[in-house]
Amino acid sequence: MKINQEDLKQNLAGKLIGHRLHYYESIDSTNEEAFRLGVQGAPEGTVLIAESQSAGKGRMQRVWYSPDGANIYTSIILRPTFETSRASQISIAVGVAVAETIDYYCPGKARLKWPNDVLIGGKKVCGILAQMKMSVSAIDFVVVGIGINVNMNHQEFPLDIQEIATSLAVETGREISRLEVIISLYENFTKWYMTLQECGFESVRQKWLNLSSMIGKTVSVMFREETTSGKAVGMDEDGSLIILTAGNETVKISAGDATILKR
Repeated sequence: MKINQEDLKQNLAGKLIGHRLHYYESIDSTNEEAFRLGVQGAPEGTVLIAESQSAGKGRMQRVWYSPDGANIYTSIILRPTFETSRASQISIAVGVAVAETIDYYCPGKARLKWPNDVLIGGKKVCGILAQMKMSVSAIDFVVVGIGINVNMNHQEFPLDIQEIATSLAVETGREISRLEVIISLYENFTKWYMTLQECGFESVRQKWLNLSSMIGKTVSVMFREETTSGKAVGMDEDGSLIILTAGNETVKISAGDATILKR
């Protein structure tokens, strides 16, 4: 069932996130279009939402599977006033907001995997992709793309991800209102984004650490051709993962794919 645009607009009217809404039956990528709108001057809080994507974007140039009418594919345009070094904190805040949103449907089950995946029972239910445009030495705008698997069943996932992906419907055994999820997501993100802007990163970081399944575990992080392994011990101010290696060296990792190593 399609999302009711009028209901969505009515619920988002006057809100920081969602006061300007672009809805698409189908699009190549909400992030690509949001970036174009950002360049054209679209205001902070502009959101894009699509029923399907033909070229959905995941991290590390991956494709985000985006079937019609089943999930949430949305991008948010932000124009934060803080320095560029803090831009990566935004995707951490998004992860916290998504986990809080999912917690309503799956209490106590959502976990955060660095840098920006949300898991239920070790399976991916949401991916986040943030892209930034700088103007001289300041942030011009940030586009945050969020894909949440909502009403897909196990058999609908491509074979190569069936064992590592899940959805809210799979976890709850019932169909979920995507409209409700979207409204809750935007509300939760507004709260954490304002916290980030007005109070700094610390409370966001602590919430992320509390929701993470990685801290205290032995992990391996691969970035391009380099792999770093060790115990995940924390998160730095810029959102980097802090690892204590076997040689007792503290290393900060700012990008890559992290995996918890089984003993």
